[in-house]
Amino acid sequence: MIIRKIGTFAGLILGIASIFGAFFIEGGSFAALFLVAPLIIVFGGTFSAVIIGFGLDKFKNIPILISLAYFPRHYDVISLIDILVEFSVKSRKEGLLAVEKELDRVPYFFPRKLLKLAVDGTDPDSVENITSLEMKALQDRHYSNIFIFMKMGGYAPTMGILGTVMGLIMTLASAGSDPNKLVHNIASAFIATLWGVFTANIFWLPIADKLKECHLEEKHMMEISLEGVLAIESGEIPSVIRSRLISMLPQSEQARLMTL
Repeated sequence: MIIRKIGTFAGLILGIASIFGAFFIEGGSFAALFLVAPLIIVFGGTFSAVIIGFGLDKFKNIPILISLAYFPRHYDVISLIDILVEFSVKSRKEGLLAVEKELDRVPYFFPRKLLKLAVDGTDPDSVENITSLEMKALQDRHYSNIFIFMKMGGYAPTMGILGTVMGLIMTLASAGSDPNKLVHNIASAFIATLWGVFTANIFWLPIADKLKECHLEEKHMMEISLEGVLAIESGEIPSVIRSRLISMLPQSEQARLMTL
C-alpha cells in the first residue's frame, strides 16, 4: 500500500518535473510560465464549467475526492478471507448465532452488515439481492464523481484554447505598437494552452483513473464478502470456502497463499 502511494506521488512529481523541467532547460522563465491571466482563464473557466454542469454541491466535494484519489482506503481482503473462514468454522461448530458476538472483528462495514443479515435469518437470495442493489448504488455514486474529473479533463484544454484565442486577438489588436507588449500577449496566448493541456493530463484525468481503481477495489471487497457470507450461511466446508475466496484474488496472490 505504501509503495502504491509513493508511486502515485512519484508519477505526479515526474510529470511536473519532466514538462516544466524541459521548459526551463530550453530557456523558459518562471515569470513567463506563471502568467496570471492564463491561470485565471484555465482554472477559473474549468471550475465554473463544473459548477454550471454539476452544481455547487458537487464542486465542493472536489477536494475530498482528490484526497481520496491520492490517499485511497486500503482493503485487506486477505485478512477478510481469514476472518470469514474462521467464522465458517465457528458457525459449523456452534451455529450461525455464535458469529454475532465477534462481528466487531470484521474491519469493514459491508461484510459486517451481510453477516448480521445472515445471523438474523435472512435467506441467501435476499442477501444477494441486497448486495446487488448496494453495488449498483455504489457504482452509480462513484462513477458520477469520476465523470466530474473526466469532464474537467475536457474542459481544461478547451479553456486553454479560449485563452490562446483571446491572447491572439489582443496581439492582433496591438499590432504596430510596442514590440514588448506584442511578445507578452503572444506568450500569454500559448501559456494558456499549455496550462489547459497540462492540468487535464497530469491532474484531472489521472485523478479520474485513480477513483476508478478505488471503486474496483471496494467492489472486489464486496464481492468477496458476499461469496464468503453466502458460503457460511449454506454451511460449506471451511477449506472449500477458503479455496473459493482465494480464487477471486490475482494469480500471484493465489500462488503465495497456497504455499503458506
